[in-house]
Amino acid sequence: MSPVAEFFKNLTLPVMPEVAHELIRSLNDEDVPLPQLRDAIARDPALAVQLLRLANSARYARSRQISTLDDAIALVGLRQVRALALASCFNDAFPVVPGLDRETFWRESQSCGGLAQWVASGIGSDSEQAWLSGFMVRVGELLMGMKSPSSVIDFERQPSHPGARWEREQALLGFTEGQVSAELARAWNFPDAMVDALNAAAKPMQAQPFSQLGAVLHVAELLAASDELSVDAVDGLPAEVLGALNLDANWMRSRLPQAQAYVQASTLH
Repeated sequence: MSPVAEFFKNLTLPVMPEVAHELIRSLNDEDVPLPQLRDAIARDPALAVQLLRLANSARYARSRQISTLDDAIALVGLRQVRALALASCFNDAFPVVPGLDRETFWRESQSCGGLAQWVASGIGSDSEQAWLSGFMVRVGELLMGMKSPSSVIDFERQPSHPGARWEREQALLGFTEGQVSAELARAWNFPDAMVDALNAAAKPMQAQPFSQLGAVLHVAELLAASDELSVDAVDGLPAEVLGALNLDANWMRSRLPQAQAYVQASTLH
């Protein structure tokens, strides 16, 4: 039995809320009927309140108050609504893990999703699937914290360079958060391409067959873990992974403002 399979023995997995399932099913459907999306959100009162609060925030300030979900969705936009809703659903599905700053964790997860979407868009790949995969890649750490609470303190030890958490997880448990996230995605019936990508996120060049999405996640997570999204962060990316993705570092440096926009759209709290 593999170390990951052993880890999942006797572990009670979180249940994904139905609203999250519906939103994930709609990821590649820009023409999803508004009533369908509204009704899914309305079944989660706390989520509905968050969406209305966002629509009435300074970011979307208008001369009139937004009081209906239809108006809020139209104002905020489908992509931002999905980001808000999935972040809220995932946050509610997992318990508090000692040693982990929950707010920072979810903010960084959303940043990783936005950066994965940016990289995927740059290479003509499925950007919506990349967003969800990037958002999910760190979720495995929460399961690690459920099973071995003391380990999270070691994973989160500071200061830390991009990629250090993967190294510590591998050294302490024999596998990484992405591999745990992959098994959760499998249990939740996510597409095989996402499961393979999450498995490959920490070491994309070792994956057989090569997972383009896994390499995208690797790049996105390294950027998200940097102190700031800058030319220095791009310079630190592994050349072999960029080469496998046909990503030009100069192209990335010149489009960092665009990357910031993806992150800001993903990080809504």
